[in-house]
Amino acid sequence: MTIVFETPRLLLRRLEERDAAFVFELVNDAAWLQFIGDKGVRSLDDARAYLRNGPIDMYAKHGHGLYCVETKTNGEAIGMCGLIKRETLDDVDLGFAFLPPWRGGGYAYEAGSATMTYARETLGLQRIVAIVSPGNERSIGLLEKLGFRFEKSLRLPPKLEQETLLYAAEG
Repeated sequence: MTIVFETPRLLLRRLEERDAAFVFELVNDAAWLQFIGDKGVRSLDDARAYLRNGPIDMYAKHGHGLYCVETKTNGEAIGMCGLIKRETLDDVDLGFAFLPPWRGGGYAYEAGSATMTYARETLGLQRIVAIVSPGNERSIGLLEKLGFRFEKSLRLPPKLEQETLLYAAEG
């Protein structure tokens, strides 16, 4: 287990294939499907492939990616938060998603704030962006609380018909 950083209540560590059941649950959550999109994860094998081709591959290519957010109290995986380098964006972007029981308790803010500190102080990133679906008011509110400001609307492949909002935070 590779712990990347921690907060008073949380550990953020690299995702591993053993996280397949957690990832399967998270990426099939109604809010994920509505605001992030269907990743086609229909089985634990699909979840392992998602992990290998997504976060694990990103760690190898960029040294960072999405991290598993666990509680310090019992080690339960409650969400993902981290830094994504997409081919479609010039800058690294902050991504996060939490299971329903863990929304509204400040965990996303705690993990997001620590991720931003890590991005700036450890990785030396001065500009970080985030993409969010229009109508995802909770995520927009969190981004603004983290210091992000709306920059523009754009359309990213493969869903060019779907509008996405780009927020940015400057170091």
